Amino acid sequence: MTVHDILIPGAGAGVIAFLAWFFFGVKSSAAAHSHDAEAPTSDAAAARLAEDDFAVTGMTCNSCALSITRALERLEGVQAADVSFVSGRARVTYDPAVASPDAIEERVDDAGYEATWAPADTAPDPNAEAAKQAQEAEALRRRFVVSLLFTLPVFWGAMGMGWLPTPHFLMNPWVQLALTTPVVAYSGLKFYRGMWAALRHRAADMNTLIGLGTGAAFLWSLFATAFPQVLTAQGVAPHVYYESVGVILTLILLGRLFEARAKGQTGAALSKLVRLGAKTARLLENGGERDVPIETVRVNDTLLVRPGEKVPVDGVVLTGASALDESMVTGESLPVEKAEGDGVIGATLNRTGAFTMRATRVGRDTMLSQIITLVRDAQASRAPIQRLADRVTSVFVPVVLMIAVAAFVGNLLWGPEPRLTQAFTHMVAVLIIACPCALGLATPTSIMVGTGKGAEMGVLIKGAEALEAAGTLTAIVLDKTGTVTEGRPALTDVAPAPGVDEADLLRWVGSAERHSEHPLAEALTQGATARGIELAEPTRFESLTGLGLEAEVEGRTLLIGNARLLAERNVATEEWTETARRLSEEGKTPIYAAADGKMLGVLAVADPVKPSSAEAIRDLQRLGLSVAMLTGDNRRTAEAVAAQVGVVRVLAEVMPDKKQDEVKRLQASGDSVAMVGDGINDAPALAAANVGIAIGNGTDIALEAADIVLMRGDLRGVADAIALSRATLRNIRQNLFFAFVYNGLGIPLAAGALHPLTGWTLDPMIASVAMALSSVSVVTNALRLRGFRTRRTSPPDPPQPRIRPATARARSA
Repeated sequence: MTVHDILIPGAGAGVIAFLAWFFFGVKSSAAAHSHDAEAPTSDAAAARLAEDDFAVTGMTCNSCALSITRALERLEGVQAADVSFVSGRARVTYDPAVASPDAIEERVDDAGYEATWAPADTAPDPNAEAAKQAQEAEALRRRFVVSLLFTLPVFWGAMGMGWLPTPHFLMNPWVQLALTTPVVAYSGLKFYRGMWAALRHRAADMNTLIGLGTGAAFLWSLFATAFPQVLTAQGVAPHVYYESVGVILTLILLGRLFEARAKGQTGAALSKLVRLGAKTARLLENGGERDVPIETVRVNDTLLVRPGEKVPVDGVVLTGASALDESMVTGESLPVEKAEGDGVIGATLNRTGAFTMRATRVGRDTMLSQIITLVRDAQASRAPIQRLADRVTSVFVPVVLMIAVAAFVGNLLWGPEPRLTQAFTHMVAVLIIACPCALGLATPTSIMVGTGKGAEMGVLIKGAEALEAAGTLTAIVLDKTGTVTEGRPALTDVAPAPGVDEADLLRWVGSAERHSEHPLAEALTQGATARGIELAEPTRFESLTGLGLEAEVEGRTLLIGNARLLAERNVATEEWTETARRLSEEGKTPIYAAADGKMLGVLAVADPVKPSSAEAIRDLQRLGLSVAMLTGDNRRTAEAVAAQVGVVRVLAEVMPDKKQDEVKRLQASGDSVAMVGDGINDAPALAAANVGIAIGNGTDIALEAADIVLMRGDLRGVADAIALSRATLRNIRQNLFFAFVYNGLGIPLAAGALHPLTGWTLDPMIASVAMALSSVSVVTNALRLRGFRTRRTSPPDPPQPRIRPATARARSA
């Protein structure tokens, strides 16, 4: 009987038994999970569910994350689990009456990893997570150094270095065994532990491939070292592969080290946000001041902020004035003037004057904490495009195991001599070169960098689904008031009658209107004071409903209102008809002013278009998007505004409760629609759209309903968000293409498919280099997104929205 007679039946039976056990376990658990997922959940049960985050360490690739996910989903009481390798976090939804954080941590530990609970009601602490990641990276570096130091002499003894004579004792298999054992037992221990933990749960991951490949090579070498005569008697040369084991583990650890450093850079934007926060605040109390830790500041505390200091928390200016640099939060590069009564954002930089402030939001309620939470959640979320990679990754390792066995058996039967050596080499090469890591990293790394870059620009994307959907938009619907326009009436035109000074007209009208509560009156008063006009106190004031007002100012009886008011008082207005018509066609409201029965002139008030709106709409059109404007205003006003900004399609006189119907009508025509708005009446339309985009100076409910939030009122942020989304999707497709091509070409080459035609074979050491480079290249490509550039150049428009983190929703027309 030959070695072939022993190996082939034994290997075949063993492999069949292993695969049957493995697939039966996977199928059973998957079916169980599917059954659980389909089981109806009552409202009461849903109300009991808790959702918490866990920091997970020890993962080496995305297949590790999938293994943890499967392990958690099999835990009784767990409703859903989402584990992200890139962010190193797990989000678990569970029933507290059945499961507990301790049980979840124990299950993760049992799977071969480590989890740390982060309760949902605690503020995010990425600093602690970063410290833990740094500690893990340092441990990885130590394992690599040990592996390198012990592997170099083994490689020298086995391969020789040509230019350097090889000491004879390094060629001794027992010496090589002694040097390789620390590499396997220390540097590679984590791979073998991970492999064993995965197999115990009838799962397989990247650790399985590395552990089986290097473990088989080490055990074969150990047997050949201890019992060479057994192999020799069977006509098989007792080759050892210690140098392959050492070099493979060393190169894989080097790749992991590069990958960890590159992956750390993908979270640079989030780390930068964390570092923005102030560490202390200057508290004013009992007539004195003292520095206190930022964690001790409470709502309504009075704080002092000096020039050059960071604003400690969100609040309102009580006394003093200054200019604040809000670029770190809003993306705006120019300082923003602040005075008494103005809101300030925590972590922004005070440039000039000192001021006191009252704290309004502290801890996890500050805008910075909300942004950190939102960005972190978005980076950990999964995009629909990732599902394909996840499906492939979930079956990848079992398929590779079968290919490795097939390569071994095929080369043993029909391969070149020495067949056993060639068969073993090809099997190990297949196990080592196969890399689900590249597939698993392709999507989350791009999403992490893309959402982080958006946060730097003041564009907050609430999840991977929103990011992907924004990249496929075909139509944009813009709410007019507060989105395209400023959202508040302002004085736009002053046309005095012959012989009337413009300053006098503004003084009389502004003074007469100063006690009126009408929005147009406020616009007239503010317009006059903004032009440096000093207003007088009216001695008599009477509001005329539906017409205007009558007032006594500086001895003159003034009538200010519409044409109907002046016609009732017999004031001739025929000469002003053309002026009023022209102003009306421009979307402005003409206001007549007369004194003592004679016309003083005509003024106009309108909701002015934002300076950046026209350029923003041109940017959207250049992106190939169809742009429509939606408003409840009359068609004449709406078309006048649309003409100023270059919008052709106008949806006017639409009641608030009908806005979502217009969005659905566009969706029914085949468009993927984004709704951009800022008001309460925009919320239903924002929710109905494929992507809801809220202008940052809008209302809380609009921000809550939106998938993307623009931290400033600049409409050009919409084009930035869409362009960034498209760039991120391109990056993801590039990564997926590379990962699929790499595995599609690498695995057959490692299996020896080209050897009969070309004589090419792939050494396992070369395979380990290729495997390491595949993951590093995917992460490096994702990092290119950090170079994405924005077009923003507009003047500052600082908002202070309250951002509530939310999970992006999948939308359908």
